[in-house]
Amino acid sequence: MIADKILTNFSQIFCPTDLGRALKGKEMSEATIIENGYIAIKDGLILKVGQGTPDASLIGERTKLVDYSGKLASPGLIDCHTHLVYGGSRENEFAKKLNGVSYLDILKEGGGILSTVRSTREASFDNLYNKSKRLLNQMLAHGVTTVEAKSGYGLDWETEKRQLEVVRELNHTHTVDLVSTFMAAHAIPPEYNGDGDAFIEMIIAEMLPKVKEDNLAEFCDIFCETGVFTAKQSHRLLSAAKEMGFKLRIHADEIDSIGGVDVAAELHSVSAEHLMAATDEGIKKMSENNVIGNLLPGTTFSLMADTYAPAKKMLEADMAITLSTDNNPGSCPTSNLQFIMQLGCFKMRLTPIQVFNAVTINAAYSVGLGEKIGSFKEGKQADIAIWDAPNVDYPLYFFATNLVEDVYKRGEVVVKKQQLI
Repeated sequence: MIADKILTNFSQIFCPTDLGRALKGKEMSEATIIENGYIAIKDGLILKVGQGTPDASLIGERTKLVDYSGKLASPGLIDCHTHLVYGGSRENEFAKKLNGVSYLDILKEGGGILSTVRSTREASFDNLYNKSKRLLNQMLAHGVTTVEAKSGYGLDWETEKRQLEVVRELNHTHTVDLVSTFMAAHAIPPEYNGDGDAFIEMIIAEMLPKVKEDNLAEFCDIFCETGVFTAKQSHRLLSAAKEMGFKLRIHADEIDSIGGVDVAAELHSVSAEHLMAATDEGIKKMSENNVIGNLLPGTTFSLMADTYAPAKKMLEADMAITLSTDNNPGSCPTSNLQFIMQLGCFKMRLTPIQVFNAVTINAAYSVGLGEKIGSFKEGKQADIAIWDAPNVDYPLYFFATNLVEDVYKRGEVVVKKQQLI
């Protein structure tokens, strides 16, 4: 078959192993690295990835050849945990954090999530859309081609709906593909006076059916944490969501281990998020039930904490893990997944191959798109990040600098020389 375009002469191409599921344990240390390789693209899909000179059978009169000598290619990066759509910002809390005030104490004072809830409730659709679009542009410039985006800064139906509608509209209009997660259970709204049970019952009775009816989200998530929602409340909500056909995620073991991991294992959640306080027993349960650990080292960094999720221990227990930004206005205000990848190496001691697997093939399965993206398997979407780097080690070693030069989405160049087209 004749290719539309062939990207040639790569110093290296990082090719994740595609087993039809997220890679686990030792599998995450493995990948095919093609030296002096090429990527052939046809109709926006991967036609062939090979070494040396492209096969003559791939080249026709109209085939475009693009020389990428000395560059590294990887599948487009996937940020599988973000809180993309929100109003306002929380830099006013920064000095408190620097003076040792904890995340949960700031929340008790009416800050944190509740501060963003107030700003988001006041924000118009256009305000939220434009702000989120700017963040997506930044992510795309850093090589991210697919993003999971949660609601959760409304805590009432109108605002939650507005957030989800922004995600849906951006998925239609922006280059980056978005996967939507409904997370009204992000905090207990002030009007409920701390009655989490009543709020959960309202979400189940009123919000979830509307989200499903309007097809506004694929996943349902909840913040299972001290002072927020209990394991029992989390189980109640996620069980109901599962019955309605939602895929499941859960924020668990971020600060305290209070049973969220048990809920994830019992309900076969696709992923559990954060996991800085995960126990050996919890890791074992997640591994046995194929729960992907979505790890967010930028949050630990931003909170100036010392405890990073035990990534190496998870791999030793044969778990699958990803790395994500947790892009949000308070506990991790960054849109740079490359920095998160570097934290994965510097703070979690993951290898470059493990890190690249975490943000490509495993992240693809975390967002339910493993059959379409995340690797260079023939027939998958041609989402490609091209790095100004000679090998897979370099972008992790050379930190805090955007090394993505070009980005292809569905086979078309959308970032050229670090500029959005």
